[in-house]
Amino acid sequence: MKKREEPKEEDEDEIVCLDESFFINDDYELTTFTFGSQVLQLFCLQSASTDFDLTGQLVWPGAIIMNNYLSKNTDMLQGCSIIELGSGVGITGILCRRFCRQILLTDHNDEVLKILNKNIELHATSESPTTCSGLAAEKLEWGNDDHLSQISEQYSGGFDLVLGADIYILDILSFPSNIYLTYFYLNCCKFILAYVSRTKIMDVLVIDEAVKHGMQVNEVQGTRSVVGNHEGVIYEITLP
Repeated sequence: MKKREEPKEEDEDEIVCLDESFFINDDYELTTFTFGSQVLQLFCLQSASTDFDLTGQLVWPGAIIMNNYLSKNTDMLQGCSIIELGSGVGITGILCRRFCRQILLTDHNDEVLKILNKNIELHATSESPTTCSGLAAEKLEWGNDDHLSQISEQYSGGFDLVLGADIYILDILSFPSNIYLTYFYLNCCKFILAYVSRTKIMDVLVIDEAVKHGMQVNEVQGTRSVVGNHEGVIYEITLP
């Protein structure tokens, strides 16, 4: 009589693990955006997963509010050197480059940096070389001293403006402090923040943390608007 084979232990305990690539969607669409007289085309997703912090793959309401504001106030960009925090697909930075002297786009996520660089290359080939000169991307995790030191060394002349549109992290309690410490480190003249209200606690922290770091926050009159179902506003934040 044939002896019955016992199941192998490893068969019972077999576990299927999914790596990061399972969650990544890179099926980007070339999308057209219009801000006043300015028309931009860039690659982005229409929706994105928050897994592995891939929120930078699409255009958020704050970026729409920021670009609407900047397109009406291009004089403030003329001749400026700018750094953008949390650039995502680059919609704000690419608009600014049409008017400013130099802009550095930054993001901390490697997958997002791929699409950001793809959009920079798209505009480098579709627009005049002078329009896209001075447009670059670097990795920057907010509050990371190594990243900040590298950028400060490479851009020793500093920046006139810091831009941030709809920027946040999942740990909302540490978000404002990390952002403001990054701004303080860069020692720029002004920080323009397109803020979108999603939680009451964040509404308070954005103001309180700036004051705690000795900064002055002013709401730009006439900039409150609704994109989708979210209300946003432009803040100008300055160091004393």
